[in-house]
Amino acid sequence: MAEPEILFERLGHAGLVTLNRPSALNALSHGMIKALAGALEEWKYDPAIRLVIVRAKGRAFCAGGDIRAVYEAGRGAPDQTAFFHDEYRLNAAIKAYPKSYVALVDGYIMGGGAGIAVHGSHRVFAEKAIFSMPETGIGFFPDVGSSFFLSRMPHEIGLYCGLAAARLARGDALHAGVATHAAPAAAFDAIVAELAESADVDAVLARHAEAAPAETLGPVDATISAIFATGPVESILARLDVLEGPHAEWAARTAATIRGKSPTSLRVALRQIRAARELDFDDCIRLDWRIACTILDGHDFYEGVRAVLVDKDQSPRWNPATLDAVDPGLIEGHFVAPHDGDLPLP
Repeated sequence: MAEPEILFERLGHAGLVTLNRPSALNALSHGMIKALAGALEEWKYDPAIRLVIVRAKGRAFCAGGDIRAVYEAGRGAPDQTAFFHDEYRLNAAIKAYPKSYVALVDGYIMGGGAGIAVHGSHRVFAEKAIFSMPETGIGFFPDVGSSFFLSRMPHEIGLYCGLAAARLARGDALHAGVATHAAPAAAFDAIVAELAESADVDAVLARHAEAAPAETLGPVDATISAIFATGPVESILARLDVLEGPHAEWAARTAATIRGKSPTSLRVALRQIRAARELDFDDCIRLDWRIACTILDGHDFYEGVRAVLVDKDQSPRWNPATLDAVDPGLIEGHFVAPHDGDLPLP
């Protein structure tokens, strides 16, 4: 019999969650989402559980939601919207969780993985942790409530991450606010054991914390801010194209990366992240639901998943193929409530 994809354990006064799908980089299946939501709801009212710890087996914390399963369900399948309905409600429950929620992150943390970690109270990144929101490259958008924290990152770093799918190692993740602590992976077992016995989460994490200077951010912050702060995607690309000086190579790479993404997704993500600055978390999640319902009825998501995850030819044929061909009315439609209403939150 195959092992469960997600494991739950009571350890002292901690509820311990272990993502156990290492061969799939712990991508979240619908079953994992529902199981985690159920455990959190149970532990929320259990006085014996004072905190929740989430960790993972294998070389990734969580590489995102199981988007391929959504793709294989096919356009219009009920399971598609059900997956995101339950995932987004889980994200909201984690954000509002009344107990400490500690994510121990090593390896990739992308997309839906960020949704079950970054909204918690404490995010501890180990040496090999890599954060990214790569959705524009598969014709999707930065969802799972990520617009809330992306829009609040300093120096427009969040918009840079959302459009260019930038990868942040742990020092950069600390700098941007994705991580709250850095600690060696070798200390994770000790952290779990101590948290299970101690009521002082901050003191436990402080004992194991280590310095992690930013890897790429810092010197380039002002440049990111100047380039991404205003204007449509075309203006951002134009500023990247003409940048000279010490960050010219970075600008050229970033521009080339952005140009490979879905034009529709780029326009949606830009508007979404900027709008999120004025929204509370629940409204960000509701906006995600609106956008997801519209994208699932479109073309680029299926084409992006085909190119990246199914055929793996890395050559998506976006429709529309260019930014100037994207109908503004099409973008507007992503931000309108679906016919059956906004997402009901717990």
